[in-house]
Amino acid sequence: MKATEILEQEHALIQEVLNSLERGAQRLAAGEEVPADFFIDAAEFIRGFADGAHHKKEEGVLFKAMGRHGFSPEAGPVAVMLAEHDEARRHTQGLAESAQKLKGGDRGAGGDVSMYAMSYVRLLRQHIMKESGILFQMADSVIPRGEHAGIEAEFAQVERDQIGPAVHEKYQALARKLKGQMA
Repeated sequence: MKATEILEQEHALIQEVLNSLERGAQRLAAGEEVPADFFIDAAEFIRGFADGAHHKKEEGVLFKAMGRHGFSPEAGPVAVMLAEHDEARRHTQGLAESAQKLKGGDRGAGGDVSMYAMSYVRLLRQHIMKESGILFQMADSVIPRGEHAGIEAEFAQVERDQIGPAVHEKYQALARKLKGQMA
């Protein structure tokens, strides 16, 4: 298995949450009642899985491997992905803060929740398209096949040392919960 295939599998779970988050944001913007905890949980998924597990593997392992094969983190496609990760973090922070205000009874925070949620959804969908359609193919073409097993081992080490046990199970369950709330 190529290391990028692991990241593609994670993209599928992230896409499921993006679909749920989009539905929640649209419903909230249309004046429907959507519990603030839905958005708080979505922000938890984003921080813990999309950014915490997935982006740590990209930034800490894959992008560094690409750097060893000529892709600078300062310019070009890797730099664009890093900038988008930072932008996604800002949207997530705004989503989490506005969802907490909504939970605290600030009805006016609903507009901010919807705006941050939709901004995140749009950004991440485009970001995933770039990674899946361009960047991962570049990685596969420049990283020798023999290095992929080492990258996979580094991914496992990142999960073990930085993220914690059973991270996939935890966030798969949270993704199912979010999907169920928007069914």
